[in-house]
Amino acid sequence: MVVHTGSAAKIDRSEAMKLAADTLDRTLAEVGEDGAFIGLETMGKVNQLGTLEEVIALCKMSRRLVPVVDFGHMNARACGGVFPDVDAYRRIFSAIGEALDDQTARNLHCHFSKIEWTGAGEKKHLTFEDAVYGPDFEPLMECLVRENLTPTVICESAGTMSDDALAMKKSYERALAQWKN
Repeated sequence: MVVHTGSAAKIDRSEAMKLAADTLDRTLAEVGEDGAFIGLETMGKVNQLGTLEEVIALCKMSRRLVPVVDFGHMNARACGGVFPDVDAYRRIFSAIGEALDDQTARNLHCHFSKIEWTGAGEKKHLTFEDAVYGPDFEPLMECLVRENLTPTVICESAGTMSDDALAMKKSYERALAQWKN
């Protein structure tokens, strides 16, 4: 189950994090030890909780809280340019592996789309046809192959999810073929 951790629009971020932690703690208690994993998503708007650091901090509360990295959200939140190459994607997986564990990083649940942004972060999801906003998915696919990562990547393009997901699959297959050679 993937959730958004909350907003810090009218309160201090540290207070918002305390509220989010309390809510998650109560949720975990209600669901019990055998309950589902809860994915905490990185968010695209600056006033929302959901930087990678915030998500990791909350995930440290329980093994049942796992990060959900939305690369488009992260790019939009920083007003673009976050993922120019393979190494930029690799750093995200490494940060999660170091802070939580390698298995979590290797099998991450991810979302991907190009997202239009403003100074406040995410404005709207786009299709892969957009040439202005990013991020680009090809370096991500190359990163997955090079690092032998096995995440689930959900395409969240606006109206062209299946076409854009197929483009990601073909890019992954090309990277896999090139890496084997």
